[in-house]
Amino acid sequence: MAAEQEGELGPGPCPCPGAAGDERGTAGGCRGSALPAPRQGLTESARRRLREFDVGDKFSRLPLPRAAVLLPLMVRGGRLHLLLTVRSVQLRRSPGEVCFPGGKSEATDKDDIDTALREAKEEVGLQPERVEVICRLMPGIDKMNNLVTPVVGFIEDTFHATPNPDEVSEVFVVPLEYFVKPLKYKTFSYRMSSGYLTRIHCFIYDDQEHKRSFKIWGLTAHFAVFLALVISGERPTFEVDYDLDNLISSSENNFINLYASVYERKKSNL
Repeated sequence: MAAEQEGELGPGPCPCPGAAGDERGTAGGCRGSALPAPRQGLTESARRRLREFDVGDKFSRLPLPRAAVLLPLMVRGGRLHLLLTVRSVQLRRSPGEVCFPGGKSEATDKDDIDTALREAKEEVGLQPERVEVICRLMPGIDKMNNLVTPVVGFIEDTFHATPNPDEVSEVFVVPLEYFVKPLKYKTFSYRMSSGYLTRIHCFIYDDQEHKRSFKIWGLTAHFAVFLALVISGERPTFEVDYDLDNLISSSENNFINLYASVYERKKSNL
């Protein structure tokens, strides 16, 4: 549920300017239905790239509270798009912020995939069987020290969201390429409570369908950027904290350094 999701990495309001049945086919799992045949040509290379970066359950035993988000991809107008939500202003944490469907793990969830699919159903009415799960990408750690795993899946472009008004106020889509070639972008450094210094990406996306702009930043932007880098293989128009010639190893090293800083702080507080 959105009320339980701690998906934003950041020190509060964004300082940048802007707007107001278990089937496993890969190491990380492939659950759900396949897309119609006409979509296969555009998505097949994306599937191959994503599976190269699938972390499966490699980090599932780390001693941190667990959460997961769904990164829903769709083909629209001949391009890949990413579905995002706006959190209800009624929520206690991060009201009005852009995020992916997701939240904390519950006891009935078998794994991160279950968590992400359950939350997407609760928040926007996306039925689990309508998602073709491809992989789990490198996790992140949010400002509450939850281990957040991004689950990537394809959905049909005909999906009509039915937002739960208690959790989600809006649903919109952004071309995936916007997260490597944005029109409006800012970045700033942020030191986490563990002392780890990281780069915060902040995108402003002008949505013509909704006639408004959306601010996408923090851990949500972090996951979107990494997803775009993985699928496109292109160099972004802005600086990132990765060795783009060794994206798999550098992303893992970044996460290990982040986790080490959090773990050391937890030990020092015992």
